[in-house]
Amino acid sequence: MPPARVLVPLTVLLVLLGGVPAASAAPVAPLWGWPVTAGTPVTRPFAPPPSPYAAGHRGVDLATVPGQPVVAAGVGVVAFAGMVAGRPVVSVDHPGGLRTTYEPVTPSVAAGQAVALGTPLGELTAGHAGCPAEACLHWGLRRGGTYLDPLSLLRAPRVRLLPWD
Repeated sequence: MPPARVLVPLTVLLVLLGGVPAASAAPVAPLWGWPVTAGTPVTRPFAPPPSPYAAGHRGVDLATVPGQPVVAAGVGVVAFAGMVAGRPVVSVDHPGGLRTTYEPVTPSVAAGQAVALGTPLGELTAGHAGCPAEACLHWGLRRGGTYLDPLSLLRAPRVRLLPWD
């Protein structure tokens, strides 16, 4: 006869794994946030390339205005702040092997500087090719050599409860 499955109510499982926070506890701070004003329109979505060197759009373009402050989307360390192919770029390394990139952004930070969620990285400049607004922020995300949709950082994770065997 196979062993019986044990179904543990979620509240019991939470208590076993460290408890349920008290109702009066402070809310948990978000891990990720928008690099510009929340809800900024996406003018060009993420379109991953079919291979590492093929054409694609390795980030999202967010419509805004020149001079818009650009902030760190999460906790990390500035990996690069300077010019790439004639455009100002800021890149931030985050825990878990993630790297976010922001361009064209005139940096107010330097490589090696620790940043928190919302730390100003610099100001957006005009001149992003194909931008239908006054200025667009190109926001990129990758883990290693794999490009990811940066908007996925802002979505709630999908939670699946599996049987406990």
